[in-house]
Amino acid sequence: MKKLILFISLLIATTYLVAQNTSIPHLQKNGNATQLMVGGKPFLILGGELHNSSTSGAAYMGPIWEQMKNKNLNTVIAPVYWELLEPQQGNFDYSMVDSMVYGARKVNLHLVILWFGSWKNGYSMYAPGWVKGNTEKYARAKNKNGESYQMLSALGSAAMKADANAFKMLMSHIRSIDEKYQTVITVQIENEMGLFYLPREYSDEASKAFISKVPDDLMKYLLTNKGKLQLEIDSAWKANGYKGSGSWEEVFGKSSEPDNKNWKALSYLPEELFTSYHYAKYVGQVAAAGKEAYPIPMYVNAWIKQPGFGSPGRYPAGGPVPHTLDIWRSEAPAIDFISPDIYTTMNVAQYTMEQYHRAGNPLFIPEFKPGIQSANMAFWAYGQLDAICYSLFGIDESKPADDPITKTYAAIEQVKDLVLNNQGKGTMAGIYLDSINTQQSFELNGYSIRAIITGTSALELAYNPNAKKVFAAGGIIIATAPDEFIIVGSDFSLTFTPLKPDISRPLLDVEYTDEGNFVNGKWTATRRLNGDEGTGGGDYGFGFGNNKAALMRFQKPANGDYSIVKFKIYRYK
Repeated sequence: MKKLILFISLLIATTYLVAQNTSIPHLQKNGNATQLMVGGKPFLILGGELHNSSTSGAAYMGPIWEQMKNKNLNTVIAPVYWELLEPQQGNFDYSMVDSMVYGARKVNLHLVILWFGSWKNGYSMYAPGWVKGNTEKYARAKNKNGESYQMLSALGSAAMKADANAFKMLMSHIRSIDEKYQTVITVQIENEMGLFYLPREYSDEASKAFISKVPDDLMKYLLTNKGKLQLEIDSAWKANGYKGSGSWEEVFGKSSEPDNKNWKALSYLPEELFTSYHYAKYVGQVAAAGKEAYPIPMYVNAWIKQPGFGSPGRYPAGGPVPHTLDIWRSEAPAIDFISPDIYTTMNVAQYTMEQYHRAGNPLFIPEFKPGIQSANMAFWAYGQLDAICYSLFGIDESKPADDPITKTYAAIEQVKDLVLNNQGKGTMAGIYLDSINTQQSFELNGYSIRAIITGTSALELAYNPNAKKVFAAGGIIIATAPDEFIIVGSDFSLTFTPLKPDISRPLLDVEYTDEGNFVNGKWTATRRLNGDEGTGGGDYGFGFGNNKAALMRFQKPANGDYSIVKFKIYRYK
């Protein structure tokens, strides 16, 4: 009888563990999109990243958790520092981690942990003193003159093993205190890693490795995935005859100087791929150690290639930029995706997000510069590119009432289930407009749709000289049925023209525009907009109408919040 009871107990325990393993945060496909699953359901991260030193003191962070909740975040992105986790080798202090997890959980926030281990912004500033002070054991990157940089070498196995052990201990502890609650939902390994100043290291070991043949594991990956590789790597490999072996320059071509007129051009490619290989291999082993303890999604982030930082060494060489994605997939399979940190103009930001939104690589933005433009760009990222996460940096710097992201997240929170249900299905579009890019066109639900920013046109100013100048506008439009849409946003109008006009009913108008909100996922209309406060009547009352198209225009709420409307078109003759 005792044996039977023991067997049943073990069976229950095993079943519980299996259930826990399948329900921990993980990634899952939905149509053409990849989604983050938390508690068994798709989860959209409305995030904000804290300043670098905020979580180093529990008392300092105490009031900030509530402040983050009041900004309508559902997730805080925050660092854990190797130097404080393992101040003496083998001695671990989890008090900082506990204060973060319990502090976030208390106000019902999730956490994305940033592991500031071997590298942060390329440098090794967060490594413990016992690592930084022992350069004989923990090798530094070197320049052409043999001088050491203030950064650990990506070829250093001792530092990698120490980092991997510390990270594994961290993930094991997080699992022990949080698996049931899933406060921590993803982890970033290192931060904006890569080599500054030069496209590759010049230690004796690195120089010997560079002139040696491309390692067998990478060549095997390239050959196995021939025809499915990223265009940038495939083009370089093809131009050199798709060689099955050879040195880095023999396989990928001779190095080229930067093109100062074209920051998008690739330069020093063989050196960069060589450097990426070693960073990916190093970080891949750190991630694998952590996943052995607690296999939740893990990613790496990049200081991006951008104007002024267009060549490796100007941006950290070896970091996870999009044209090196195949290197990361080959050498760091424990890394689930690569992501960008964005502090650029909005045009470059959109280009960058599109570059990271590649097959098998979901868009996850841990850092975006703060401001009104960035708050509006969030709509575009979620609606256009199925972003898992959007997060502004330095989120703890301003008060909720002063931060534009507070109202953005309030609106997206209402429609997040709709957004998640429509990701990857071609039934949704994101909108971003500003004073430079005043129009955006796209196709959706059988219509050609043109979005135009309002508040700046000569026509509007003629009717309302006191109209407020609008510097940025954003929104999401979701097709919910034929001729029907849910639209979120402010400060823009939409014109709908059928892609295939109905000859028997060639004319269009608005059946209704209902303004409202979602409460616990259920739509409630608060008012019907019509006449001068809507778009019924075809020409908006000014005699300039096009009755072969339909117009939707927001009415600005008095409190300055974003609007949510249900909009339907009808056809007639």
